[in-house]
Amino acid sequence: MIKNRVLVIASRNKGKTAEIRDLLKAFPVAIKDLDDFGPIPEVVEDGETFDENAYKKASFTARVLGYPVLSDDSGLVVAALNGAPGVHSARYAGPDATDAQRCGKLLAELEDQPNRSAVFECVISIAVPAGAALTYEGHCEGTIAHAPSGTNGFGYDPVFFYPPMNKTFAQLTIVEKSRVSHRGQALQEFRDEYDKVMKWIDQQMPEPDIVGCQNERGELHVEKK
Repeated sequence: MIKNRVLVIASRNKGKTAEIRDLLKAFPVAIKDLDDFGPIPEVVEDGETFDENAYKKASFTARVLGYPVLSDDSGLVVAALNGAPGVHSARYAGPDATDAQRCGKLLAELEDQPNRSAVFECVISIAVPAGAALTYEGHCEGTIAHAPSGTNGFGYDPVFFYPPMNKTFAQLTIVEKSRVSHRGQALQEFRDEYDKVMKWIDQQMPEPDIVGCQNERGELHVEKK
């Protein structure tokens, strides 16, 4: 088992990184996100499914950084809006909109809708620089509240009401949310197979380059890159 493992989260969303770090805190892995590295090109999330976007982000980032990368593509699927915002959840109110603006637009779209059922969906892709990847999925059913409640979480959490706990996601603690959320379910599957995933990563990651040179006595000095 390799020590000091690094797993990069292909995101700059601090709330998302915090949830993943909390779920994996018992494992010997250093969780980093894109803010721990210099500027890298943005990935165009033009896939038609969560699966396509998750893999695209994970594989691209793994190739650029040379580390195994975990990426999730998550979104809110609302029945009365024919599945919107779906894969466009993060850009639903425009590319630079705040979470509050996204929630506001969603509530305005549903103002006269009696059917407020919704599902949070998540696909996690764990990719290595060579392009191979593993996939985990999760979903959580709920309804859209008539007004935001709670200050925890991020995204649509203040308006996503989870009936079994009689609270919005934003009213749950990070631990409570991780037990039931779409992302928590997908990450729990990953946690359950952690050792197998790490073994798979070891098998997929390229061996370090061996560079040799001779000193004055003709002895070979070997370095690993």
